[in-house]
Amino acid sequence: MKPYLNVPFLPEDRYVDFLMQCTADLDSVHFSLLHSRALDSRIRIEPPTAQEKIISGLERLQGPKKYALLNSRFYTPELLTDHNSIKPIIHTLEHYLHRGVLDGIVYCDHYLLQVLADEAPDIAAQLEAVPSVNTMLDSCHKIEAQLTYIGETGFKMPGKIILDRSLNRNLDELAKISLQMHQNFPGLRMEALANEGCLPYCPFKLSHDSYIALANIGGQDQTHVINCDIGCMRLLDEHPYRLLQSPFIRPEDIDLYLYHVDTIKLCGRTLGTDFLINAITAYRARRYDGNLLDLMDAMSWLADSLYVDNSLLSFDFANMLSQCDTRCDRCGFCKELFESIAHPLPMVIRDQRATAD
Repeated sequence: MKPYLNVPFLPEDRYVDFLMQCTADLDSVHFSLLHSRALDSRIRIEPPTAQEKIISGLERLQGPKKYALLNSRFYTPELLTDHNSIKPIIHTLEHYLHRGVLDGIVYCDHYLLQVLADEAPDIAAQLEAVPSVNTMLDSCHKIEAQLTYIGETGFKMPGKIILDRSLNRNLDELAKISLQMHQNFPGLRMEALANEGCLPYCPFKLSHDSYIALANIGGQDQTHVINCDIGCMRLLDEHPYRLLQSPFIRPEDIDLYLYHVDTIKLCGRTLGTDFLINAITAYRARRYDGNLLDLMDAMSWLADSLYVDNSLLSFDFANMLSQCDTRCDRCGFCKELFESIAHPLPMVIRDQRATAD
């Protein structure tokens, strides 16, 4: 079987050693292009890891393609209009290319893509421009339009398209789009995001991405408080059964999706090495007998207080949820299922003495 996983890359030696043992299943890795600026869609307030450590780790990992994340929702106008401001990013991309550890970038802000192409056309021509999952490509027309716009910049055409997570719960539409794209663009691979674990058609998504971008620009993070008080975390806390409506893909359902897509993306790089090793192991094995929340990125905050027994979900779980009409007021299926497979966990006070020294 061809490699099918796209996983986060972290430069920790133990994690790189683990990934080297998984290369038969790894299609690609994605990583933060650490810089004086935060360029991706995760909040980074702490000082960046040394760039050389990232490059050295990527050099050790032979085989998978390597994509740098420049997928923030937006950047400052000064970065896009001041030639001197964009030059350090171009020099960083050039350095990664020179070391042979960069195949493309994952982007969200098309303004950034255009300015990079204008300022460094030779570099752009060597790099795939892969639209982020946050561009929400959920139709053939959207995908074809995006490919046209990429082609007009001078960037190398992407080798894959990351489909919107909503298609994970619409198998008929997923099959239709993948079939047509494979016919129209032979060699273009389709990818599905498996373990984000956000609300379906999340009403906060665009604003949340914007607040992340603002936090990285301003250096102050308010997103957690906002989500707890008036956002998705509040909704899940009040109605935890709604987590089953999230368009995640379980390890047990991987083969079902690989009928339609070529690769599966896993996320969770901010949760650390232990989380990623556990998740990758489960998705390679196509099975997980523990707490489903241990595999989810956006719902990881619930894992310490709630146990959702993944082994109790039936083999046709994905097919059943793909028939959902979103009319929870007259259905009750998810609520009844949740009550049968989930239970609260006792509160645990962690020993923080070792980290306080």
